[in-house]
Order: sequence, then structure tokens, then C-alpha cells
Amino acid sequence: MTVHFIGAGPGAPDLLTLRGRDLIAACPVCLFAGSLVPEGVLAHCPPGARIVNTAPLDLEQIIAEIAAAHAAGLDVARLHSGDLSIWSAMGEQLRRLRALGIPCTVTPGVPAFAAAAASLGAELTLPGLAQSVVLTRTPGRASAMPEGERLAAFAATGAVLAIHLSVHVLDRVVAELLPHYGPDCPVAVVWRASWPDERVVRATLATLDPALGSEMERTALILVGRTLGAEDFAVSRLYAADYDRRFRPGAAAPGAPDRR
Repeated sequence: MTVHFIGAGPGAPDLLTLRGRDLIAACPVCLFAGSLVPEGVLAHCPPGARIVNTAPLDLEQIIAEIAAAHAAGLDVARLHSGDLSIWSAMGEQLRRLRALGIPCTVTPGVPAFAAAAASLGAELTLPGLAQSVVLTRTPGRASAMPEGERLAAFAATGAVLAIHLSVHVLDRVVAELLPHYGPDCPVAVVWRASWPDERVVRATLATLDPALGSEMERTALILVGRTLGAEDFAVSRLYAADYDRRFRPGAAAPGAPDRR
């Protein structure tokens, strides 16, 4: 018996990985975070599967469900939205299951920030503008932020920020970022990326209406950075005619350094 933690993606059922789909289809028990995982993903469950919405359950109840499946020798598909590596609460479940000696695997999923960037038609890292993306959030009741992980500290780097779980304090986010990015810095708020009712708002830090925070749920993602919608940026050397690399050797001038 194995518990398969599966990243169910940002919302669209067809953004599930093939591995995730096949694992769901093979598991007679499925535990899913019903507040965020679309029911379309559950269509892959086998006939007669036990399907449990964990949204109203606490940690003890979730572990009890898994322990019962373990005792019966039944594999479990444990579905979380997006990717499991960030803000999934998988870590605390894994810790408990390791203590109980219950085997687990982890299958990654498409993260919300990637789905949001796709909706914007944006590459978040552009030459000369930004080469780093910071995934962060503001403090909340469930998890405090370590002292060194302040928005202002990340903003000082000039990196693109993907700010999760913070649209309800949009006015505070804008106030903290303005001194570092300036009023003309592009910003986008993407609500329910990849869902049929997806909503996208593009603006600048100066023109973004903080009232949006009361119109969108906490799951909306805030993207801030100079690469959003940018057209004036340098061309990457990757595809330059004189760029010598492993798959296109000999393009550089004789004696030029190998930049593979």
C-alpha cells in the first residue's frame, strides 16, 4: 500500500500530468482538497473508488482516513492543488506518515504561478530585465512569515514577484512595493488561473485599484515585475548565430571561450 501525493495543477483538469492521471486511475481511495481541486480531476478515479473531500477535515481526520486505507491494503491518491512543493501542507502529512511507516510518493503538478504566466502570455525572466522569480506571500493566520522574508527585502532585488494568498491585503502589498519598483511597474492579478471563470487584471502599481482585493478570493495571484508585457529587452545569446554550444558547435570565432 502506498500514498501517492499528487499535484493536481492550477484548475484546468487537463493540466494534470500523465503520471498523476494514471496514479489516480489506479488508486481505490482518493483524498482531495475540495476547495481547490476541480471535480473534473476526479473523473479519473476508478469505478467504486472511495472519494473523500478533505476540505472540512483536520489533520488527525485526514491521517485516520489514510491509516484506514493502509490497514485495508488500499493505495491512496492524495490530491492537492497546483504543485506540492509550496504551501500544500504536504510536509506535515509526510512527517506523520513516515512515523507510521506508511510508504509515500510525490508527483509534481503545474504550479499556479506558471498557469498565471501562461494566461498573460509572458516569460517572467527576460534578458536585461529580470532573471529571478520569487514565490512568496504575506503573513496569514495559518502561517507567519520569517522575519527576513519581507516583501520589501525581495522587492529590493528587482526580481519578479509572484505573491500568493495576499490579494485580500492588496493595498498593503502595493504600499510596500512602490518605493522599490516605482509607480509605473507592471502588475497583474490573476484569479483562478486556467479555470473557465478565470479573471485577469493588468495595471501598474500606481493604477492598480486596491478595491480588487475585496472582489477576488485569497487564491488570486499577484505578479509584479518589469518583464510583464515588456517588449524592450535584450535578445538572449542562446540562439545567436555566433554562439558556440554543444548542439551547434563551431559557430563562435576561433579562440572564443566556450560558453555552453
